Amino acid sequence: MTVEAAIALPALVVVFCLILSGVAAVVGQLQCTDAAREAARLVTRGERPLAEEAVRSIAPSGSRLAVRGEGDTVTVEVLAEPLGGMLPGLHLRAEAYGVLEPGEVTADVVS
Repeated sequence: MTVEAAIALPALVVVFCLILSGVAAVVGQLQCTDAAREAARLVTRGERPLAEEAVRSIAPSGSRLAVRGEGDTVTVEVLAEPLGGMLPGLHLRAEAYGVLEPGEVTADVVS
């Protein structure tokens, strides 16, 4: 009975760690999506510093914001690594699109 427990216990720990990692990745992806949506809304209103602050507060720590403008549209991308990069090879990415408010200039919002 002791041998079976010695084999089963590490296997259960590994499965539990995989489940927790998966949940952390899903939560991180949802945070990136929310941050991208909020950042796009702020960038289209001409509030780029607030967009960067929103990404810092909503997305997982260490996330990066990238803004691209073309004509009167803006694409906002939030990039992150879940759990501070503890899951190698897994990169989170979320995009949001927006149309600039009248009077806003694309060059002012592009990074």
